[in-house]
Amino acid sequence: MAKRVLTTESGAPVADNQNSATAGVGGPILLQDQHLLEKLARFNRERIPERVVHARGSGAYGYFEVTDDVTGFTRADFLSEVGKRTETFIRFSTVADSLGGADAVRDPRGFALKFYTNEGNYDLVGNNTPVFFIKDPIKFPDFIHSQKRDPFTGKQEPDNVWDFWGHSPEATHQVTWLMGDRGIPASYRHMNGFGSHTYQWTNAEGEAFFVKYHFKTNQGVRSLSSEQAAELVGKDANSHQTDLLQAIERGVNPSWTLHVQVMPAADAADYRFNPFDLTKVWPHSDYPLQRVGRLVLDRNPDNVFAEVEQAAFSPNNFVPGIGPSPDKMLQGRLFAYADAHRYRLGVNHTQLPVNAPKATQADNYGRDGVHATRYGSRHDKNYEPNSYAGPAQTDAALGAPLAIHGWTGTYETAAHVKDDDFFQAGELYRLMSEDEKGRLVANIAGGLSQVTRDDVIEKNLAHFHAADADYGKRVEEAVRALRED
Repeated sequence: MAKRVLTTESGAPVADNQNSATAGVGGPILLQDQHLLEKLARFNRERIPERVVHARGSGAYGYFEVTDDVTGFTRADFLSEVGKRTETFIRFSTVADSLGGADAVRDPRGFALKFYTNEGNYDLVGNNTPVFFIKDPIKFPDFIHSQKRDPFTGKQEPDNVWDFWGHSPEATHQVTWLMGDRGIPASYRHMNGFGSHTYQWTNAEGEAFFVKYHFKTNQGVRSLSSEQAAELVGKDANSHQTDLLQAIERGVNPSWTLHVQVMPAADAADYRFNPFDLTKVWPHSDYPLQRVGRLVLDRNPDNVFAEVEQAAFSPNNFVPGIGPSPDKMLQGRLFAYADAHRYRLGVNHTQLPVNAPKATQADNYGRDGVHATRYGSRHDKNYEPNSYAGPAQTDAALGAPLAIHGWTGTYETAAHVKDDDFFQAGELYRLMSEDEKGRLVANIAGGLSQVTRDDVIEKNLAHFHAADADYGKRVEEAVRALRED
């Protein structure tokens, strides 16, 4: 039988479905990569009207208060002085399940935070893990398809989940996180949050730094075993929503302390790990945590649909002093999130109360469209430049420029000294206690043993062996024992 050729929607053959086109080996993604844009745009339109991912979520309002001076690293106004407070809205979520799914499941959690600053809204869209399963956005639709319900059986299939992971060795680090003790948080209040991606901060002098965000829960980290979670789901499928709602209603306001890791921009090129690879962390011994401030949640939404379901977070909502890095996954999300909201909620979703700026006013030439509510003066012009005192550009860049070099094309992630897919997964395993290792191995084996193809099992076992010899040996023995029963 002739080999099937992967094509675009127009029928053109696809040369590379694993790597996005970039400006040089380590450069940002190119807008001319039609296959990437087509995949992401089509993917965003696959469900109506539920979010394609992060469908099941809970939200709350609060504030962020600066506790430490970080003006040496960023000129962002909402971080400009100790004691300054900024109103926020947060949405927690599971990733893979539908809107009707349960809260207490083994799944990464979304940690999406909107800062209503006086320079416009700043959205930080992260997770409760510092890493992710893939490093290139061109693989994201395929990854989510493997985790969602199978089109034939209508349920999540271990064959699909582990087959994709088996073909994606870079997922080993995140799989180790997910299958470990923190894979099922006891509640949204009892988990940490991470920006996950690398971002750029720029100070008033124009100096650039790369940063990673860490929100440490002040309630303490608490997690559930698989057995505890199954029992809780049977009692209350909405357990995390219930916990968050009731805690805030009682005045027990959950809080997190924000720390950042700060890397001078000049360090990035020669760092031992690729600092823009979402499957990697920066060890704290290299770049210690530096405290920034405190996030407090103190008010529940009045209407879950209007405020939580219609909340729209986009990682390209930056403010002066904060911007993107060449992180490929972040670059893809800069397009995908805003595009998803325009499809799901309409082009005027930014005018909905939960998404509209609160400390300033949007003033631009966007007009008309479905559900338009912002009109302006009757004499306002809807073009620019004009001679009628309309809003004008500032000529001040949000951040520092990035040097780009190399030929356009699709590339593997730029190579750094320790840029393999397994080293950090092994490091994480070796940090665990014996009890933690035992639960991790049991969780992995419980899923992997359900896979029906031996070659898929072997691919995954090879990843765990590559991460750590003891890790691989124990997982292999546990899988074999379960399959023999």
